[in-house]
Amino acid sequence: MRIHKVRPDIGVLSDSLQVPGIGYLPVNAFVLLAAQPVVVDTGLGLPDRDFLEALGSVMDPADVRWIWLTHDDRDHTGGIFDLLAAAPEARVVCTFGTAGRMASERPIPVDRLYLLNPGQSLDVGDRTLTGFRPPLYDNPTTVAFFDDRSGACFSADCFGGPMPTVDLAEADDVGEVDDDDLHAAQLLWATVDSPWVENVDPGKFLATFRPIRDRDPGLILSAHLPPATGLTAPMLDTLGAAAGASPWVPPDQAALELLLSGFEPEGDDEDDEDGGAQ
Repeated sequence: MRIHKVRPDIGVLSDSLQVPGIGYLPVNAFVLLAAQPVVVDTGLGLPDRDFLEALGSVMDPADVRWIWLTHDDRDHTGGIFDLLAAAPEARVVCTFGTAGRMASERPIPVDRLYLLNPGQSLDVGDRTLTGFRPPLYDNPTTVAFFDDRSGACFSADCFGGPMPTVDLAEADDVGEVDDDDLHAAQLLWATVDSPWVENVDPGKFLATFRPIRDRDPGLILSAHLPPATGLTAPMLDTLGAAAGASPWVPPDQAALELLLSGFEPEGDDEDDEDGGAQ
């Protein structure tokens, strides 16, 4: 996990996952160093990731006051319960749906919840965070938000795009990616993460861009893209081109078996050596 600051008041906890057939998918969490500090999503829950340790390089977890879960997918909730234990005054900002879906496995204590819907706002001391539903999402409980002080848009999965290398997936800024490659990656991700975009009415779909166009944020912070500075307009144009796009077709069982056939069974070399010695 790579930690850096995209602004003096915004830390990025960059991680990534290799997805066969797609590339390296950025998986970001964020720290908003507001008067009442906010952690945005809590990373992967894989055994070799320590979200609290990564967060501790930016701030003392005990000082966290809000944990904004954009939605309850596993790549956004990996460190949630460790963080709740380490930050006794923190409350989880999420929707009723997120809280309910998480309760099917491990509920968030009700007294630690702060339920917020798209269009509602949260005062965190020195700024206001306003929730909205982004144009693309893979989870019906998704709530992204605007920060009125920094001018940043925390966009959940929207604007994501797989990268060809780990270094680009965890880059300081997506400006390091070639424009054409970025366009292709974001269109691919739109069809992977939001396959329903194939069936949208283009006019109605483009109307969902209005909250972002009206705010015109100078910084887009997606969970699945390196930070994007000054690229809001062209990235919206890219998303607009996704309307009607056919969904990505994932590997099936035949493809999996073909992949597995390329691996040499464990022990073959050793058996050959033993056989040659006899």
